[in-house]
Amino acid sequence: MTTVVTGLAALAVVIWVGLLFFRYDFWRGRQRLGRPQQDLVGVPSVTALIPARNEEETIAQTIASIRGQNYPGDLRILLVDDQSEDKTVARAKAAGLFDLRVLRTPDLPDGWSGKLWALETGWAAIAKGEAQPDYIWLSDADIVHEPEVLTALVTKSQARQSALTSLMVRLDARGFWGGLLIPAFIYYFQLIYPFSAVNDPSNQIAGAAGGCVLLERDWLKRIGGFAPLKDALIDDCTLARIVQKNGGRLWLGHGTASQSLRDNRSLGSVWLMVRRTAYAQLSHNPVLLIGCLLGLVLTFVLPWALLAAGLVIQNWAWAGLGGFAASLMMLSYIPTLRLYNQSIWRAIMLPWVTCLYGAMTIHSALAYYFGAGSSWKGRAYGR
Repeated sequence: MTTVVTGLAALAVVIWVGLLFFRYDFWRGRQRLGRPQQDLVGVPSVTALIPARNEEETIAQTIASIRGQNYPGDLRILLVDDQSEDKTVARAKAAGLFDLRVLRTPDLPDGWSGKLWALETGWAAIAKGEAQPDYIWLSDADIVHEPEVLTALVTKSQARQSALTSLMVRLDARGFWGGLLIPAFIYYFQLIYPFSAVNDPSNQIAGAAGGCVLLERDWLKRIGGFAPLKDALIDDCTLARIVQKNGGRLWLGHGTASQSLRDNRSLGSVWLMVRRTAYAQLSHNPVLLIGCLLGLVLTFVLPWALLAAGLVIQNWAWAGLGGFAASLMMLSYIPTLRLYNQSIWRAIMLPWVTCLYGAMTIHSALAYYFGAGSSWKGRAYGR
């Protein structure tokens, strides 16, 4: 038994050495949009396409931030209302004044998610228009952008020759639960989709963050609009895979000048966000679920458990190997904590946070098998 546990401790060390040095530096968080570093090539036109359903609390701020962009080219705003039941449209029109065009989606067809049907409705209107924009800017209806964001996005897209450029916007990390869970959420996302790998045209890892995406219009036309991903719950990464599969380049980075207004101060808010897509991320595969949970335990929980057990029973091999793996884990988490202005000592909490996310993933699977499905702004989707 002692030999087996010692072997597991050594494996934990190998895993963390591999993650730290051979997982594309996922943990460093160096890919950031920043301010424009060069002049625009020409003055591309842009249409901001915003899907919205029951967003009365945030839509005015989102529209105002897009209207306030210091962008030298033609910028138009198209809001697609997914049959909202509140004051979303009225508040959007008040914020958009005469610069805003509003469409209402037809009834949701079978097989479509609400958000993607709204995007497809907007794309169909854009494709039929006389003035065709060079870029489509997808922004969620609960995100605000500082004035230089669009210029920086277009500049980055031109410099990198990217068909799809996306930002992991800054999420709300206020309060106990926000500060505890949100940096870890970003950290796990980077682990699954290392930004430097996504940005390498020779790498097959494809990822995107759907809250802020800039798409070349010709590429969106080439892939057939949003129909190829019409039922995807993880629509951003699915879109990135389709674009990459068709030969388009990707760029993904942190966007600290774009802020989500979604309130993450409660455990329930984050739990529902993760429950909605966690099992879909595992392709609704129970074998992958079991493998994921075992991997989380082995990678994030075991090092600390071995350190504690080794100190208690004075097994210095367990304590040493577990402590070394735990130290590498903490080191890898510090840059994300700093990105969110959190104390580096919160790195000690990562195993416990991992257990919470594991529970959310299990809940996601149970919801799938018991027919609870997923939801988006009051609209439920079955299995």
